Amino acid sequence: MQKRRLALFPFLPAIRTFNLLLVIALIAAVLSGCSGNPGKVKTVPAVVTSIADGDTIHVKLDGREEKVRLIGINCPEIAHPDLNIKEQPYGQEAATYTKERLLGKKVWLEFDAGQRDKYGRLLAYAWLEQPVSGSAQEVRSKMFNAELLLKGYAQVMTVPPNVKYAGLFVELQREAKEAGRGLWGRAR
Repeated sequence: MQKRRLALFPFLPAIRTFNLLLVIALIAAVLSGCSGNPGKVKTVPAVVTSIADGDTIHVKLDGREEKVRLIGINCPEIAHPDLNIKEQPYGQEAATYTKERLLGKKVWLEFDAGQRDKYGRLLAYAWLEQPVSGSAQEVRSKMFNAELLLKGYAQVMTVPPNVKYAGLFVELQREAKEAGRGLWGRAR
């Protein structure tokens, strides 16, 4: 039975785990109708108090400090010698951009299916203005996660079950890549 199953899907062994997870996440997003689907967006206000790197911020939320990892994206790393992490190309630029755009500012955090990662960080989409509908146009113009993708400071990183905007994020990354923005300009 095992050989027969493989014969029906000969391409499966060739797909890398990450690509397979991305495909599964995109299918889940499409099937759930959540890929930038208009509707009421539930958010909580917070103030950004510091920046860890391009995709991780610290906020004051309900009177307490929280570390927040932005969902659906991954910026290149900055150096973290204590964690034995070396700086990646464009990591400092992404961190600087995030600091310039968010430090000291009010953001609206939107949570997806999973609220915390294995490190205890909150997982959220960060809105620069309070969203109304969550439409693709509104995500493009008001969500910071999307802005990082559009400007080429980040690439898509979909980790189920947090897939609400996965399909749209892939489109935004493709747009930045085709235009050679940010880190995509280095790849040319």
